[in-house]
Amino acid sequence: MPEFNCDLHYHGPYAGGVSKNMSIPLIAEQAQLKGLDVVVTADSTHKDWLQHCKENLVETENGVYKHEKFNTIFLVGTEVQDQTRVHHLIYLEDLTRAQELREKLLPFGNLDHVMAGRPQLQLNPEKLAEIVEKVGGIVGPTHSFTPYFGVYAHYDSVEKAYGQFGRSISFIELGLSADSYFADLIPENHQYNFFTFSDSHSPWPHRIGREFTKIKMKKPDFNELKKALERKGENKITLNAGLNPREGKYHATACNLCYHHFSLQEMRALNWKCPHCNGTIKRGVRDRIMELAKGDKTEKHPDFRPPYQHLLPLAEIIQLTVGGKDPTLDGVQRIWKEFVNEFGNEIRTILDTPVAELETVHKEVAHSIDSFRKGWVAYYPGGGGKYGAPFIAHSVEELNRLNAEIEKGILPGAIKQKTPQKKLGDFG
Repeated sequence: MPEFNCDLHYHGPYAGGVSKNMSIPLIAEQAQLKGLDVVVTADSTHKDWLQHCKENLVETENGVYKHEKFNTIFLVGTEVQDQTRVHHLIYLEDLTRAQELREKLLPFGNLDHVMAGRPQLQLNPEKLAEIVEKVGGIVGPTHSFTPYFGVYAHYDSVEKAYGQFGRSISFIELGLSADSYFADLIPENHQYNFFTFSDSHSPWPHRIGREFTKIKMKKPDFNELKKALERKGENKITLNAGLNPREGKYHATACNLCYHHFSLQEMRALNWKCPHCNGTIKRGVRDRIMELAKGDKTEKHPDFRPPYQHLLPLAEIIQLTVGGKDPTLDGVQRIWKEFVNEFGNEIRTILDTPVAELETVHKEVAHSIDSFRKGWVAYYPGGGGKYGAPFIAHSVEELNRLNAEIEKGILPGAIKQKTPQKKLGDFG
């Protein structure tokens, strides 16, 4: 049975803070370059985006859509916010069902505001789940642990959040600041499948597919996806792949203005106010999970849980490798294109291609990919809304040195470097 790399969570241009380049044709093109087989229509309750999907996608069979120029498969889905500020992912059989869901949600919020791609609804999780069930859809919480809009920011239990529909929830999405290890520290989560998606606001491959889930299905359609979530037959999730949680921007407890890190005990003693700038201290995903886990750090996973593969985007690996020599976005993109043209897509390049073959394109970057595969990456953790910073080591000794600096709260290289090296996202 085939396996498909899936990114089933990102946003179109009507969700706010999203690149104007987000369009079905460009998403379809860039997803192929990334190595994604299946993506999502996204924001399909918004009138204008739904129309854009209908105009740019062809239904090749029931509920399976493609752009005429590319092989990328689109399934139908969307994200909404409820009245408790929890965000939910919804998957539907086809665009007709998306239109039906839209009509049922219209009484509960403004779905046609220019920035209502992710609509804010006057519904609680239980009522939302009831409506989604009526249109034959699947619903579950997204970026479940984040401090603003995650289900665990507002509830201590997914099952309790959804009320009478709690037992029918089949998945939770982890978000960038958590992985399977952290999420499974909460015993309740052992009943759920884990999704891992990008929540991208940009179509470029250092964003879209930065987290993805590999799913075994006969074919990529809604019914096969549902069987995978029910773990029927051979259908199942076989891999979650995403950023190391320390790179997520809400992983550590930190100030949302100056990003100073605090322990949970310090945060409470300071009454959530930063003594350095008077900003608000936001409880991080790591500390929230440890609260719910009652401090138990024992790694336990249900038998069906697949492995979790930590990722670094290829462009980020390139930038970390050649940043001192050619820090421009053009330089990074040129090398990125050389790798992708040679090996077909980004995921194949960073995870599967032998290092000796990578060296034929760029020896230094090939060595960095080899170090990444060995786990020789140290992370200064993100928090308060600021992404963490990865540092690639080229030996165990260098990795230990970097980790020791980070443990002391030192950003490696910060003392030597008067102007901090730009991250790829700084180039826009």
